[in-house]
Amino acid sequence: MDLALGGSLNATLHIPAIAQEANLDIGLDTFEELNKRTRHICNLLPSGPYNLKDLDEAGGIPAVMKELSGILNLDSLTVTGKTVRKNIKNAEVIRREVIRPFSDPFHPEGGLAILRGNLAPLGSVCKHVAVAERMLIHRGPAKVFESMETAVDALLNNRIDDGDVMVVRYEGPKGGPGMREMHQITSIINGMGLGDSVTLVTDGRFSGSTRGAMIGHVSPEAAEGGPIAVVRNRDVISYDIPARRLSLEVSNDELQKRLNEWRLNPPEPKKAKGYLKRYQSLDTSAGRGAVLETPNEKD
Repeated sequence: MDLALGGSLNATLHIPAIAQEANLDIGLDTFEELNKRTRHICNLLPSGPYNLKDLDEAGGIPAVMKELSGILNLDSLTVTGKTVRKNIKNAEVIRREVIRPFSDPFHPEGGLAILRGNLAPLGSVCKHVAVAERMLIHRGPAKVFESMETAVDALLNNRIDDGDVMVVRYEGPKGGPGMREMHQITSIINGMGLGDSVTLVTDGRFSGSTRGAMIGHVSPEAAEGGPIAVVRNRDVISYDIPARRLSLEVSNDELQKRLNEWRLNPPEPKKAKGYLKRYQSLDTSAGRGAVLETPNEKD
């Protein structure tokens, strides 16, 4: 459903986290596999012109599910006490411009893309249906920021140029700590008219309400010593969303040298107390749902 609607990127955190509690192996590869089988059939804001009121008037979630009935397990029991099949039996699409047939989608794949490469060995996430066509493949100079606040300051003081790749790090599960939303950055980028010319790459997160070339959940995160931790200003970053690739254009030897240097002198973690401090010390990467992992579970 999330992929058919072009919905939340946070689903790539929530669903794997819930699945782990049920001992199910669901990760970023699962989303990519399902993405190829699903189709983007409801083009909601910000990637399309329709809102939730339009979706409701068009038949709502049951109507979307009926269009997806060929790829859903219709015998699954739901919280209504009925199966999916019974829940959607009487559903119908009322506004075809809002909910397309599965055979005539807005996009031939689901709404999310999982990118990997030497900058995100464990994966990263973007909402490709909300990316301008000219930005689906891009390479540009990195401008590196250690927090959301410093990135916002650069934007508001006009230090970001067309073609730049903003790298915002130490905002992941451990680095945040807590993996804060980067909506302030994404909103300003689009509000300044830079959404079709500037890229954001971050180990933080943002929701499906984001438009533009925004690549989040980069794993491993900077606080774990992931490659995003050693990106330098003016390094060239390239990505190819259709090919699912995200790369830092430095040699393997240079990248390994930088990572070794980082490990010898890692930065002090952000101060945290209480539950956040516990989370900071025990959480896993975004690629695994950013869940807590106790020492016994590691064994």
